[in-house]
Amino acid sequence: MTRISLTVDGASVSDDVEPRMLLVQYLRERLGKTGTVIGCDTSNCGACTVHLDGTSVKSCNVLAVQADGAEVTTIEGLAQNGELHPVQAAFRECHGLQCGFCTPGMIMQSVDLLNTNPKPSEEEIRLGLEGNLCRCTGYHNIVKAVQHASGQGATA
Repeated sequence: MTRISLTVDGASVSDDVEPRMLLVQYLRERLGKTGTVIGCDTSNCGACTVHLDGTSVKSCNVLAVQADGAEVTTIEGLAQNGELHPVQAAFRECHGLQCGFCTPGMIMQSVDLLNTNPKPSEEEIRLGLEGNLCRCTGYHNIVKAVQHASGQGATA
């Protein structure tokens, strides 16, 4: 067992973990952060995307011990004081989801994209979300949601 200490959604946590435990497993099984979805276990789908020190990562591709000392934000940590994050609100308003399975990862990746490129073009949005798969929507409303969140006015 290895002792780790990190901050998850603003709360400090310390725990003993197996060195081989994935961050996604730690978040879901130990901390109950089930909004971080296990999709493929191969880092192909992006459903497990979280922010590690402010940058999006696929948590099925990161060991919990690698997050020692880091700040992790999950989909549950985006909303503040009962208010949805603007990207969460845009996904809701623009119908950027269907089954919802990919939505947490899409939102987390979109937030990271908008942090680095506040006014992306449609092509930049599509490229920025390239590592996140959706099996339902065809991406049209997801792209519109990111445009809306960026203040570019697209709505469904």
